[in-house]
Amino acid sequence: QVQLQESGPGLVKPSQTLSLSCTVSGGSITTRGYYWTWIRQPPGKELEWIGYMYSGYMYSSGSTVYKPSLKSRASISRDTSKNQFTLQLRSVTPEDTAVYYCARVDFRPEVTGTPSKDIGSWGQGTQVTVSS
Repeated sequence: QVQLQESGPGLVKPSQTLSLSCTVSGGSITTRGYYWTWIRQPPGKELEWIGYMYSGYMYSSGSTVYKPSLKSRASISRDTSKNQFTLQLRSVTPEDTAVYYCARVDFRPEVTGTPSKDIGSWGQGTQVTVSS
């Protein structure tokens, strides 16, 4: 059974870059047909997609899609040697304070929609606070 674990700093200063890693065990991030996603939940708000990386066939493997409102600041990459994928979110503000999750799903997410913890395999989440 695949397991995911987020890691990274819990406190980031405004204007800096938030960097989180997701370590995957029990499965390879290059296994075809999965979407490796980042999701967050700001305090008092719903879950929201940040984006995903697709592990597909040939040219499509490693392709990324981001929520339009975050596209200019977000980057998802992977390190296959560590079986990890990472999120970088640049120029953060206090509005980026949230619990951040990584998850694996087997369907293509609609990044403008709302994720559900009932679907896929999720990490436990990590709190990130943006504050000076």
